[in-house]
Amino acid sequence: MIDERDWAAAAGALAAAGEVAVACHVFPDGDALGSMLGIGLYLRRLGKKVWMGWGSPVLRVPPQYAFLPGLDLIGGDPPPRPGLFLAVDCAQAGRLELLQPSFAAAGTRINLDHHATNDRFGDINVVDPGAASSCELAYELIRWTGGVPDTDEATALYTGIVTDTGRFQYSSTTPATLRAAAELRERGVDHTVVSNEIFESAPFSYLHTLGVVLSRARLEPTDPPGGMVWSWLDLKDLNGTKLDEAEDMINLLRAVREAGVAVLLKETEPGRYKVSMRSRGDVDVSTIAAAFGGGGHARAAGFPAPGGVEETIRAIHAALAVHASA
Repeated sequence: MIDERDWAAAAGALAAAGEVAVACHVFPDGDALGSMLGIGLYLRRLGKKVWMGWGSPVLRVPPQYAFLPGLDLIGGDPPPRPGLFLAVDCAQAGRLELLQPSFAAAGTRINLDHHATNDRFGDINVVDPGAASSCELAYELIRWTGGVPDTDEATALYTGIVTDTGRFQYSSTTPATLRAAAELRERGVDHTVVSNEIFESAPFSYLHTLGVVLSRARLEPTDPPGGMVWSWLDLKDLNGTKLDEAEDMINLLRAVREAGVAVLLKETEPGRYKVSMRSRGDVDVSTIAAAFGGGGHARAAGFPAPGGVEETIRAIHAALAVHASA
């Protein structure tokens, strides 16, 4: 839970700010983009000077989120010393990457996030691991300022809630989550467009890429017993598919009932991989990810691979054994 004093401090800082930088983590997902755009567009509507983006050299939006309003407003040179810097969906300041100097130089720094691994790096921390998404918190912060999202802002916030709850199927979905989604839906969100663009739209090449991942899948015993299903995706396998469009493939591996943990390694550049992990309930994969410099949630987490495919899988097996003995 977030103390009312923190909500009030964050709302007061937003109200007083003339210039605001709103940034999410690199390789943004639906929750990162949704919380950034939702509150960023709201602040622009209030007449504030708002910069939005993330700390990558090139700001590339995953194709499935191309429908989001306000994408034409992101990017450009970030303010070197903003009066207020609002970091959303970042568990650590390091997730801001190239924007860390701007964050450090800001007059006031707000950290809004829902990851259990968040290290409270802001001057004001609006952090609640019990929230299903950062968009829930962004919506609540807007309400604390006395505002109501318009249709564009609500669409962005709804998108983050839908994606981080897996269309409301994950255990993180609470009655408060559903109430927030319903209220945003009442603001004019087209639920069909959101769901179709994110979950039901892919290029034909996606079928080939998915086939490669599934054909490589391996089911292995773990210590403790529970089983792990894993696969990997190399850049040469994409065949026209964007790497971002392969993000949901981990959820198909997660469906294997004989495995308590699912792992997918995706090559992001030659020889370097990003690891996605999912748990069916008994293993807190965020602790595994944290051991390798990553983070996330108990049931969904990720980290940069410490080596190649086989080496990384061996390291995960060892980490699972340590986790079981802790």
